[in-house]
Order: sequence, then structure tokens, then C-alpha cells
Amino acid sequence: MVKENKIHAVALILLITFLFAIEAFGNLAQKVSLYAVHEISFSGPKYGQLDSPAAKVSLLTEWRHESSHPSYKIYGFWDSDGKGGPSGNVFKVRFCPTKVGKWILVKTESNKQELNGQKQGYSIICTPSSHSGFWEVDPDAAHGRWYKRSDGSHPYIVGNTMYSFLSEHNGKGPTGGNIAADMRGNSRYFKKVRFSITSDRYPHPTDKPFLDNAGKPTDDGNFSHRPNPAWFHKRVDLAVQTAYDHELIADLILNGPDTEDSRSVLRAAENRGDCTALLKYIAARYGSYPNVWMCLSNEFDIKKPKYKPADIARFGREIRRFLPYPTPLSVHSRPRDWYRELNTDPSWNDHVKLQKKIKKLHTAADFLARNYRIGGANKPVIDDELAYEGKGDGWSEADVIEAHIGAFLGGGYGTTGHKPASKKGHYFHGNFKASEHKSADNLLWLRRVIDENITFWRISPVRDSDIRDTTAGIFRNVHQEFRAMQWPGREYVLGTNKAHKGIQARLPAGKWQIVLYDIINKKQELLDSSASGTLTIDAPDSRTVLFHFKKK
Repeated sequence: MVKENKIHAVALILLITFLFAIEAFGNLAQKVSLYAVHEISFSGPKYGQLDSPAAKVSLLTEWRHESSHPSYKIYGFWDSDGKGGPSGNVFKVRFCPTKVGKWILVKTESNKQELNGQKQGYSIICTPSSHSGFWEVDPDAAHGRWYKRSDGSHPYIVGNTMYSFLSEHNGKGPTGGNIAADMRGNSRYFKKVRFSITSDRYPHPTDKPFLDNAGKPTDDGNFSHRPNPAWFHKRVDLAVQTAYDHELIADLILNGPDTEDSRSVLRAAENRGDCTALLKYIAARYGSYPNVWMCLSNEFDIKKPKYKPADIARFGREIRRFLPYPTPLSVHSRPRDWYRELNTDPSWNDHVKLQKKIKKLHTAADFLARNYRIGGANKPVIDDELAYEGKGDGWSEADVIEAHIGAFLGGGYGTTGHKPASKKGHYFHGNFKASEHKSADNLLWLRRVIDENITFWRISPVRDSDIRDTTAGIFRNVHQEFRAMQWPGREYVLGTNKAHKGIQARLPAGKWQIVLYDIINKKQELLDSSASGTLTIDAPDSRTVLFHFKKK
């Protein structure tokens, strides 16, 4: 009887221990969808608005798939009370499973005893999903010219700009828009939105991204080592998560774009010029989102403070240390070619980001094609200020559309914005309306044409050195402003921007389907379903036409 009671006592102790473990770790086998972002909380030291946990506390976790591969080292971040409050002891880690099966938190390391070793052994079960995953450079896509998703798909990207929309204010007060609605609205037309993590030119009267030495919210980026959890919880998190929910890229500008306060994030003068805390914080908070891209700075070489290419490359190498996944990363300069000094081995950036506002097809195509080579000839290229629509820059709807066709024909991507006046409009304070940004529906139609019909990740521009007078690849008697792309023997695209008669297409052997797409008028026409030999076509009187030749 005594022996039996001891057995029952031992069993009871084991049961209680197990229940405590369940309480401590939560559901040990919680189901998480593939490429979803799973957030877990840790209990650490309590901090408040006068503290600097982003600079003083290190929390590093290691996650491993049950098959032993892959594994990821993911940093954590202080999140006050977990709800954006002024103080608390909540630290968080965000993890994205990239493979179906069981994932285990095998190690938790921290310089704080309360956090060190916490939740080791925690596990989740990753289940299949339809999410496309991360954006990764496809080395087999025309020598790294295009992005692919983790699932192997290749969506074409056209971006939009809303620099200061997180404050939901303009110069007169609240915009009447809101962060979530702006993300949803953009997702219906665009694939990417670039915006600052700060409020920049149109700050919120009370909500600020950082905390000064007195614990008061501030827009001054020199305090970037003291990110304000309330700002990031209520605003940046909302933008990123809503974008994730709608398959929209959130391109986070860490420094800038416009005011000295916002441009001081990387200067970090109040932390002895060391911006590492902010870089690690951003990587920890957003680096596990498959839809997040990062831009170190907007126009890093313009306005005050300016940065040198060597500084940017150093910042890029630093944030790469903290990013666990293949997060797209680059920097944005003044209107010019890519700085060769930014090319490093190994590369810190995975794409070449440019700024040059362009109206003409051939100018855009040549600019992107040239900078693909300058950037190393192995990375995607995107002109992130290709064409701002409106009176602010004097770009019409047709100008914007022609520029984006040119970017595509140059083997890259483009970004637009709505700019009715300098520092005004959607491109700064958001409140996106497609009825005002009139090229939005045409750019959506362009994306659909490309995604549904063109194997663009196999094609490259016909080198500008090959375009002499009236020749472009298989085409003869083309206007000098026309540009072409090719997947030799399989697929060709010719872009035209004016009427021109008697273009010859010398088709390789086989039967070819030829379709005309007029992007500004959103019309398509099947010209021939079984063409062969040499064909003569006329370019119509439109600025935005793509002729697509595809072998059957």
C-alpha cells in the first residue's frame, strides 16, 4: 500500500511538472502556417521610457527544423508590455518557418540572466500554406536580373511611394486616411510600397518613433538607439502586417527621406554615432516577414546629414549580420548611376536601387540596363523614383506608363508616386486614391499582362550596343527609341512609343503567336496565332505598346 502511494505521488509530481511546463511554454506543438510569422513572448527585466534596452540587451534564439536543416538565428527585441505601453518586461521573437514539419527553439542566449535559456525546447508544427514566401534573387533568371518567391513564382513588381504616411497627418492635420486602409488600397494596384519608419515631414503631434534622454517621444533620429515601442507597435507593425496579409511588399526606409530629424537615424549622435542598436532592432522586429524589404537610406548623399558610400556599405554589412532570412536590402541615392563603391564582396545589397525620374521608354530602358552592369551584372535593378504623377514634377499619366514600360524593357522594375505639388500628395502623406493616381489602373494592367503572358524571368534586354540605327535583335527597321527583350529562340518583346511602319520580325524556326498590348488604352489584339518566317508589323500611334512574340 505504501509502495502504491509512492507511485501515485511520483505520478502526481510528474503530472504537475508537465502542467507547469505547458503553462510556461504554451502549446508545445502549436500549428503555424508555412511562411507565417510566429511571435512568442519572453519575460525579462522590466524597462521604461528612461532606459535603452535596444542598445543594452541582447536576446538571440536559434530555431532548427526536426530534420536538422535549415536552422535560423533570430534576434529578439524589447516590446515594453507587449501592447505598446510605456514600460514592461516583455521581449519578443518573430520566427518564420520555411519548411513543413516540426521546428524547435534549441537555444536562447542573452546577456540578461532572466532571459538566458528561457523557452528552450519550445516547438511548433509548420503546416502547408499557399503563401509564396520570401523574395529572393533568382540566379537562373537572366543572370540574377529578376526576383522569385520561395515557391518559385516570379511576380512582376511595380511599386508606389508613401514616405510619411505612418503619421496619418499632413500639413493641415489628420489626412482622413489610415494606415491599414492605405496598405489595402495599394495592394489592389501595386506590388510594393516604400515608406519611412519615421513620420518625417508630417510628424504626428504626440506619437513619435524614438524616446529622448528624458523619456519623451521625439522625431529626432539621433535617438534611434531608443526606439519607442508605442510607435512601432501601433504604426509600423500595422503597416507591415496589413501588407503581409495582402501580399504587398513593405519597403522600409530606415533613414530619411527628407528632414534632418529623419535623416539622423543612421547618424545616431546621441549614441556616439553608433546606429547598431537600431539596425538590430529593425532586423529583429521585421526581418522575419517575407514581405519586408529594407532601404538603408533615401537619398543618402543629398541634404543634411549626408553619408558616404563607405558608410552605407558598412551599415549594410552590419544589418546583414542580424537578418536571418534573404531580406531584400539596398540604398537610394541622388539621381545618378549606382555608386561602384557600394559593390562589395560579399555583397551586402541584393538589388540596385536607383533614382531618376524619366518620361521616355528608351531612356528608362537604357538607364536600368546600364546600371544592371554597373551594379555587378548579377542583381535586380529598380528605379524607385521612376515617375511621380502630377503637377509636382510635371509628369502626366501617359508619362508614368511609358516610363514603366521602359523600366521593364531595361530588365528591371519601377516605382511611381502621386505628387500634385512639392512635398504634397500620396507620395508623402498617403491617403491613397486610385482615382487621383490615374496611372494606377494601367500599371496594374501592365503587371497582369506580364504575369499572365510573358516568361519575363527568362528574357534580357537586347544590349544597347546591339541597337544600331534600325536593328534590335530579330527586329529590323525599328525606330531608334524602340527597345526589345529576348529569350533567344523562345520569346521576344518589342516596346514602341510612337507610330512606325514596316517593322520586320525575322522569326526563328517554328510557329509563333504574336499579341499586341496597348497599356494606356488597356487593349490587346491577337495579330497572328501561327506566324513563321519574316513578318512585317506596324507600331500604332500610342506611347505604350508591347508586341509579344512567343513560340508555340
